[in-house]
Amino acid sequence: MSLLDRFAGLGTATVSDALDKLKRPGSLLGLAPLADGQRMIGRAFTVRYVSAQVPAGTVGDFIDQVEPGQVIVLDNDGRLDCTVWGDILTAVAHQRGISGTVIEGVCRDTHRALSIGYPIYSRGRFMRTGKDRVEVAEERGPVTIGGVTVRHGDILLGDSDGVVAIPRDCEDDVLEVAEMIQAREEAILAAALGGATIAEARAKYGYHDLQRADT
Repeated sequence: MSLLDRFAGLGTATVSDALDKLKRPGSLLGLAPLADGQRMIGRAFTVRYVSAQVPAGTVGDFIDQVEPGQVIVLDNDGRLDCTVWGDILTAVAHQRGISGTVIEGVCRDTHRALSIGYPIYSRGRFMRTGKDRVEVAEERGPVTIGGVTVRHGDILLGDSDGVVAIPRDCEDDVLEVAEMIQAREEAILAAALGGATIAEARAKYGYHDLQRADT
C-alpha cells in the first residue's frame, strides 16, 4: 500500500494529533469543507495571488499544469471580497481527476462542486470575481494557508473536520505516529465498549500522552 493510500485511511484529527506530537504545524485554521462527508488526499500544487496591478495580470491558467491526484492550493491572502475559484475550474478539475481545492479565501459557483461531489475547502462563499482584483504572483512556491506554510508537493488531507498539511520532510514520521495513535484509540474504544470504564481504558493505552510531544 502506498504512503498516500495509508494516509487516506486516517482522519484529520488523528493526523493533527501526530503533528502535535512531532511539534510540527499542519492544521489549517479556519478552512471548512464545502460539504459534510467530503474527503480529499493528494500532493499540493501551490498558487499565490496578490492584488492586481495596472494593467491587471491573469487570475491564472495553472490548472493546465496540475496532474491527476494533486490538490490545488490557492493562497488569496484570506481575502473574502473576491473569489479565485468557480464553476469552470471545478468542472475541469473534476474531469481531470484532480483531488480537490484548498483556498485561503473564498469560492463561488458552489452548486457545481456540490452536484458532482468535488471537494473544496475554503473560508466561505462569495460570488464576486477576482478578475481585475487579484492576479497570480507565483506557482509552485510556498504559500500560507490557515496560518501554516504549505510547500508544493506537501500532502494535503481533508475530511469533514477540515484540512491538515503534512510537510514532505517528515511525512514518514507523521504517518508512523498517526497510525500508532489510530491503533491506540481503536483499542481504547474496544475496551470501553467491552465493559471497561473510560478511565481504565484510557489509562491502559496511554490516551493522554498520544498527542503529547516527547521531551
